Amino acid sequence: MTAADNALAQEFFRQAIDSGPTFSGGYKGVAMALLQGTTAFQTRRPPEVQSISEELARRAVALDLADAEARACLGWALWRRGDNEGARAEVERALAIAPNLALAHRVRGSVLMCSGRPKDGLGSLERCIRLDPYGPYSAVGLHQLALCFYFSREYEAAVESARRAIRSYPEDPLPPRWLAAALGQLGRTAEAKEALAKAISMAPAFFEKYAKDRLPWVRPEDHAHILEGWRKAGWRR
Repeated sequence: MTAADNALAQEFFRQAIDSGPTFSGGYKGVAMALLQGTTAFQTRRPPEVQSISEELARRAVALDLADAEARACLGWALWRRGDNEGARAEVERALAIAPNLALAHRVRGSVLMCSGRPKDGLGSLERCIRLDPYGPYSAVGLHQLALCFYFSREYEAAVESARRAIRSYPEDPLPPRWLAAALGQLGRTAEAKEALAKAISMAPAFFEKYAKDRLPWVRPEDHAHILEGWRKAGWRR
């Protein structure tokens, strides 16, 4: 879960495409690495990556209609541009093919979380982590678990989940954000300020952009809720 490893993964997946242009794995691999790299490390502009990753995921699905991971990846890309309905459809197709696919459960949890159903999303995210506790999607699953609890206004659980994500993936810049917001909502000011300072220092430009520009997959009321937590943690625009 580092920017350097993410870039290396993209390079190897592109080599796979060059070696086997009819193999779906290379296309879905690049797409997933792009999506994760942009979410966690802001390595490229989200709109640009969304378009590229969706195109790659569609190519992977077209090459192998029975590739559940490719369909889950397409669902991930669709969710990222705010198409929750399309994303949910692809994820359900993926789960019909492979009911224990961790990625599909993670994407399903993300879609539910961003559709105003965070409590429903918790089950899918917990299943993702249980199915693949050390896999590449557990990092995203853990920090989104914290966010689900936060959107459900279960702030103590959000704090616990965010701390778990930080212990597991200390270089991921996202969990400290949700930790700061949850601590702010709980009135634990000193801890909140410390978490907020860490969140900003890990990726200052990325933090500022997230605060300023609501992302397509985040509902306006959820974005406002996050900003409220940060303000209570001492953040000033």
